[in-house]
Amino acid sequence: MKYLVQFIRIIVALTFMFSGFVKLVDPIGTKIKMLEYFGEDVLNINFLAPYALEISIFLILVEFALGIWLLIGYQPKFTVRALLVLISIFLFLTWYSAYYNKVTDCGCFGDAVKLSTWETFYKNVILIVLILFLNWHSSYITPWFKKSLTTGLAHGLTLAALLLMIYTVRHLPLIDFRPYAIGKNIEAGMRTPPHAPQAKFKDIWFYKVNGKVRKYSSVDEPWNIKGAEFVDRKTITLQEGYTPPIHDFSIENETDGDITQSVLKAPEIYLIVSYNPDKMSPEARKIINRYARKLKTNGHRVIGLFAIIDDGISQKFDFPLYLTDATTLKTMIRSNPGVIKLQTGTVIDKEAWRDL
Repeated sequence: MKYLVQFIRIIVALTFMFSGFVKLVDPIGTKIKMLEYFGEDVLNINFLAPYALEISIFLILVEFALGIWLLIGYQPKFTVRALLVLISIFLFLTWYSAYYNKVTDCGCFGDAVKLSTWETFYKNVILIVLILFLNWHSSYITPWFKKSLTTGLAHGLTLAALLLMIYTVRHLPLIDFRPYAIGKNIEAGMRTPPHAPQAKFKDIWFYKVNGKVRKYSSVDEPWNIKGAEFVDRKTITLQEGYTPPIHDFSIENETDGDITQSVLKAPEIYLIVSYNPDKMSPEARKIINRYARKLKTNGHRVIGLFAIIDDGISQKFDFPLYLTDATTLKTMIRSNPGVIKLQTGTVIDKEAWRDL
């Protein structure tokens, strides 16, 4: 029993550490996911939206720290019970997402590993069973080091994780798992492989026959049933098709139209990205304009990809502005604003405005 407890302890600890770490290096990504959960069509708790970043940092820190604490054996009874509370919250959220088809990518492993809603739910079911087992046998979970060293490691690593997240929020993710990472080609990310899985659907038909509403498949051809009256039709997804990593990328404005391909074919171009120009600080705007002027003076092409463009916004910037989907811009770069350097569609460099 002792060895089984140690094995499960390591599995659970490493799972929480990995899950916490891949979000720890990009807490803004978790914030974006939390905003989806807070939305009216999901949990309808929009009053928490202004605190989404703080809540995200807290949850990531708790997840990562508890994984560390379980691994080294710090406060084992408290740690296991805290893990039980945390996984119960995750279990509810992932069940809700899967059952009601809400927030189809929960972001449980950040952008590093993508799981379907039901895969994530079953993963959490397994984890809660393992954590319950550890709770029942917590007496076997002992520290691997002396008490003073265990305490120092627990507190020190937790503080280091918090400081790392604060740094990342102010700059850029230390590890970029997204399709716009340095070295990635945007056009290649938009392609669908020739033999990629195709989506499969099934239609369910509801017809009233002899006064009763009955359910039919397309094979039944209920529309050919004499006297049948159509009531409704529902389409069920049997298999998700392949979705390219980049599937909603376009650049356009009223003057030039769609310039996506010319940007992707350009030998070199600098993109100044802002997914929320309304909330760009005066300091950031000043720095980004100064940087753009310097680039243009040196003969470089500079354009802005903004989620919103109007006369008031356009007058504040010294480079042409184009519209791009806000979600796409958040995926491209976490900083608001940030700069991306492209060469024939390949991301060569990225910088947050604070680092210019």
